Amino acid sequence: MSIILDRPSATDTDRELRADLVGRAAKLVPLLAANARRSEEDRQVVEENITAIDEAGLLSIMRPKRFGGLETDIRTKLEVSRELARGCGSTSWVTSLMNVCAWFTGLWPAQAQQDVWGEHPNNRVAGVFTPSGTATEVDGGYRVSGRWGWASGSAHSQWALVGVPLTNPDGSPRDQGLVLIPMDQVTVEDTWFVAGMKGTASNTLVAQDVFVPAHRYLSVVQAIQGNPATPFTEERLYRSAFIPVAALILAGPQLGLAQAALDLVIEKAPKRTITYTFYENQVSAPTVQLAVAKAASLVDSAHLHAYRAAAEIDEAAFHEVFPDYDARAKSRMDTGVAVTYAREAIRILVSAHGASSFADASPLQRIWRDSEVASRHAVVHPEISTEIYGKALLGIRGDVSPLV
Repeated sequence: MSIILDRPSATDTDRELRADLVGRAAKLVPLLAANARRSEEDRQVVEENITAIDEAGLLSIMRPKRFGGLETDIRTKLEVSRELARGCGSTSWVTSLMNVCAWFTGLWPAQAQQDVWGEHPNNRVAGVFTPSGTATEVDGGYRVSGRWGWASGSAHSQWALVGVPLTNPDGSPRDQGLVLIPMDQVTVEDTWFVAGMKGTASNTLVAQDVFVPAHRYLSVVQAIQGNPATPFTEERLYRSAFIPVAALILAGPQLGLAQAALDLVIEKAPKRTITYTFYENQVSAPTVQLAVAKAASLVDSAHLHAYRAAAEIDEAAFHEVFPDYDARAKSRMDTGVAVTYAREAIRILVSAHGASSFADASPLQRIWRDSEVASRHAVVHPEISTEIYGKALLGIRGDVSPLV
């Protein structure tokens, strides 16, 4: 992949670190690919994958340097996720979600961050945004109960962040927030029975009357508006715009899945015939040539949109500029386009490869299923993103979703 779209402020040191981390991820691709079927059958990423990724430092890329993390940029986060997905979509997804939850944790007050990482800096965090729980204010904090699905990474994490609404005494909404809870204070219900991304173990977290200290509450409303609670304002990674980051990081696995599908089809084409035709192999057939060209262009375009969004997020954070509504709407559009193009490329490649794409032994069928499921995540919903962006271009703002 030769696409180089990057933020202007990126230094040689930034790029060298990124190249090193992506190289580490690339070395793990054979292991992840070898374990992909077992992760799917077990409905949980095999621990060997998680251990290898952790040992390679790839679960520290969004953790603050204050706790031994690498504190890289969003472009690096995308590229690492993309590379891991070439081996296994579920592994990449889980890694991506735990990394972004580390980024979210970096937005909390200092004491909350200390709670999570102070004694155990390698702690991992899983989370669910949806405010499906309840939080009752009590002396010193909140009593939290609820059920939250789907918690990707919960099988490998020591902490959870979950969404809760805050209401006034009359029941009217006052705020929407996230709370941090140790994983040993919640239970995990086995509810993740799906067609794709089976290995993510994105099960349901359940809390019953758990006490959460006040410092472990984060206002999502304030974070969306560019006012996170972290006092470490010099850390530019955590100045990145909340929703653009939350959406864009979900595109990383899609980029890798699409690239893996393209690589596989090109590799196998010289050895595969097209039944009931005179073509010696797929390479000789114009239909396959055209399909591969179209798919490759879509894969490139997906990368370009995702990397442009990452560059704009990273550059704004570098200059301490909070993007305005229209810029954030554009970022959501870029994310939706990237996911859509990657998914469409995979569909084209599955058809070009032939019916054997759907054999259990073929990685293509798993790539296709993983993409179809992951691309439906509500935060990257392409049609909603398109509506938000189109309205913004026409001067209509804030009437579709608060997640902009």
